[in-house]
Amino acid sequence: MMKGSPPVERQRLKELERENRELRRSNDILRQASAYFAKAEFDRLWKK
Repeated sequence: MMKGSPPVERQRLKELERENRELRRSNDILRQASAYFAKAEFDRLWKK
């Protein structure tokens, strides 16, 4: 974004960057949870 950008555009960019960070964090949490449950299922099947 250019230094002379209108304040509305700068504010929108900040909002999108914040949303992007939140979505990346959510995806990371979901990825970790998926790995955890996949491992638990594998362990459960292995012990049968």
